[in-house]
Amino acid sequence: MTAPSGEQIEIATGDQRAVVVEVGGGLRAYRAGDREILDGYAADEICTSGRGQVLLPWPNRIQDGSYEFDGRRHQLPLTEPEHRNAIHGLVRWVSWRTAEREPDRVAIEHMLHPQPGYPFSLALRIEYAVSEEGLSVRTVATNVGAEPCPYGAGAHPYLTVGTETIDGVVLRVPALEVMQTDERGIPVDSVPVEGSEYDFRDPRPIGATRLDHAFTGLERGKDGLARVALQDPERGVGLTLWVDASYRYVMVFTGDPLPDVNRRSLAVEPMTCPPNAFRTGRDLIRLEPGASHTAAWGLAPA
Repeated sequence: MTAPSGEQIEIATGDQRAVVVEVGGGLRAYRAGDREILDGYAADEICTSGRGQVLLPWPNRIQDGSYEFDGRRHQLPLTEPEHRNAIHGLVRWVSWRTAEREPDRVAIEHMLHPQPGYPFSLALRIEYAVSEEGLSVRTVATNVGAEPCPYGAGAHPYLTVGTETIDGVVLRVPALEVMQTDERGIPVDSVPVEGSEYDFRDPRPIGATRLDHAFTGLERGKDGLARVALQDPERGVGLTLWVDASYRYVMVFTGDPLPDVNRRSLAVEPMTCPPNAFRTGRDLIRLEPGASHTAAWGLAPA
């Protein structure tokens, strides 16, 4: 019997193990030793709440599913109908093929063909690898069409440090700004985090804070990486999600409205652009014919 998420592609080295799935090309599971790092789903289950999914060719929401690009208006299907938005791209439920595979690494590919609302051609490739340092994910998109196209990249991992809820988890988000949104999840402003309940530059417990916010103005280390950190202070275990310079935003989501999440884990979503970028143009990537864009993120257990 075929699993709902298709082929299960396991990669491993030492005590690191990850499972990449054919449907959507996302991460179903990742563990280090006896610790689950992802709040994933079972092989006999369908993915829910975006767990581990790949968000291409845009992350998050597009208001009304409509946008203009180079003087032409496009209308996408409203995949978040309750809020009249198009959400999380076009590849979450399509099949990806394995292009390269080694014990500790896999490269998967998908050809995104022109379709209503997105009449552009993208060759997509994701490389997953595990090592003693953790998991790395490298996404490459190439415009193989004859016209420029709009593009953004994202991913949707739910992270866990093994606690029953995330309320006592200590969180650090190295961001100077947070985006405020309307009731449809569309940004209306970007404001400093200083003095607000969304200031996690210094690590502190999440507590009762409800998060469904895009953070930006990311502070980076000398290596150019920005790092979001979670820690269970009782057991002294934690993890870090890192993003390279291509990812200028992270969405942090406590999952309150979702019965299958409900503050059990924390989604930390790397994004190259903010929600609604196809309409606003903010940090939207313009891919010329033949051009490629590469972005990398990863997880490091601690």
